[in-house]
Amino acid sequence: MRHVLARISRQRAKRGLRPALTGWRAEGGRGKASASRGAQAYLTVRRARWPRSTQPMPSDPRPQPRAGEKCALALVLGLALVFTGAAPPAGAAPEELVIGYLALKKDPRYARKRTYARFLTQALGSPYPAAKVAIAESRFAGAAVGAEFKLKRRRAKSGGKLAAAALKMADAGVHYLLVDAPAPLVDEVARATRDRDLLLFNVSARDDVLRQAQCRPHLLHVIPSHAMLTDALAQYLVSKKWREVLVLTGPRPEDERLTAAFERSAKRFGVEIVERRPFVLSNDPREREKNNVALLTAGAEYDVVFVADTDGEFARDVPYQTVRPRPVVGTEGLAAAGWHWAWERHGAPQLENRFEKQAKRPMRSVDWAAWMAVKAVVEAVLRTGSTEFTKVRDFLLGDEIVLDGFKGNRLNFRPWNRQLRQPLLLVTHNWVVDRAPLRGFLHQSNNLDTLGFDERDSRCEL
Repeated sequence: MRHVLARISRQRAKRGLRPALTGWRAEGGRGKASASRGAQAYLTVRRARWPRSTQPMPSDPRPQPRAGEKCALALVLGLALVFTGAAPPAGAAPEELVIGYLALKKDPRYARKRTYARFLTQALGSPYPAAKVAIAESRFAGAAVGAEFKLKRRRAKSGGKLAAAALKMADAGVHYLLVDAPAPLVDEVARATRDRDLLLFNVSARDDVLRQAQCRPHLLHVIPSHAMLTDALAQYLVSKKWREVLVLTGPRPEDERLTAAFERSAKRFGVEIVERRPFVLSNDPREREKNNVALLTAGAEYDVVFVADTDGEFARDVPYQTVRPRPVVGTEGLAAAGWHWAWERHGAPQLENRFEKQAKRPMRSVDWAAWMAVKAVVEAVLRTGSTEFTKVRDFLLGDEIVLDGFKGNRLNFRPWNRQLRQPLLLVTHNWVVDRAPLRGFLHQSNNLDTLGFDERDSRCEL
C-alpha cells in the first residue's frame, strides 16, 4: 500500500500538483491493513501539509468551444427561454396563485365512527392532505414559469355558509376552488357562483345528477360518477360471462341512486337483473327476510350478487354468507374505484408513498381526486406559461390538455358534462383485479367514454 501511495505522489509532483497522500493508517491497527478474502479494508488517510506549488497548472487537454460557438449557444438558449416562456425575468418575484379548498366542518362522511371499519368504497378521511401533497409537488414546476401555488382552506357548517365562503374567496381573487361536499351542497355552491370567473372542482360527490340535469359550465368533476363505477363493474361481469345478477338494495336514498346507476349499466352492456330485493340493517326477527343474508339470497338462480349499500355496514356481511357460492360485487367483494393503494403501475407507488407520508393512511378515490384537481390547474399553468384565468380555463376545458393521473391513460375533461375521463380500478380490499375499460370494450372516439355518460346519452345542457 505504501508503494502505491508513493508512486501516486511522485506522479502528481511531476505534473506540478500536490502529493495528495503522505501518511496512512488503517482503522483497527497501526501501520498495517489486513483484509480477508472477499472483504475490503477501509482506510483512513491523513493528509500532510505541503507547500503550495509555484509551477503553473497544466491546461485542460479537452477542446474548448470557440468564441463564436459560445455566442451561438447563448443565443439558442436565450431564444428557447423567450419562445417557451419558461423562465421569468431575472429578479422578478413569483406570482402567487391561490387554489381554494371548500369543505364542511365535521363532515359526517369522514367521521371516525364511519371510517374506522375501512369499508371498501368509502373514504378514510378528508382528502385535504392530498391537495397539500399536490401543492408541494408543484413548487419546482411553478418556479419555471414564475408562479407560486398556494392552498387556502375554508370550512363552513352548512350549505348556505359554504356558498358564501365561495363567493368571498372569489371576491378575493381566487379562481380555482376544490369543493369537498355532498352533492346538494356542491350544486348550491355552483348555482351561487355561476356568474363569477371561477372553476369549481368536485372531488367527492359521485351523484349522476351533477353530471346530468344539474351540470354547470364551471363545475368540473374529478371524482368518478356512479355511472362510471357501475359501467366498469358491468364490463367485468360480461367479460366473466356472469350475466345474471341478483341485486340487493339498501334503504338509503344513496343506495337507490347507486342501484339506478347499475340498472342503466346492466341495460347498456347486456346484463340481466333476475331480481331486486331490499334489505335493512336490523336484528329484528320480524324482518328476518330483509336482514338475513341467507334468506335474501335464496330461491333464485343467479351468477353474481350486486350489493348497493353506500353505508357499508350491511354489505360487509354478504360475502361467504349467500345460499349459493357466488361472487359479490358492488360496495363489497369486488368494487370499482378511482384509486387503490395496491395499484403498482405507472408510478402509482411513488404517489401512494408521498400521500401516506403526509396523511398517515392509505390513499382512496377522494384523495386521488383532490390531488388530481390541483395537478390539473398546475399543468394548465405550465402548458400555457401564464396565470391569466381565461387562458388557463380555456386550456383546461379544451382538447389539447393531457393529464397524467398515474393510471396509464391520458386524461382530460369531457366537453359535454365536464367529467374527467379516466380509467377505473376493479379492486378488493388488498388487490387490484383489473382496470377498466376492459379489453374488447371499444368506443368510436375514446375508449374511456365507455365508462359513464356518453355524449349521446347526456342530458347536460351547458
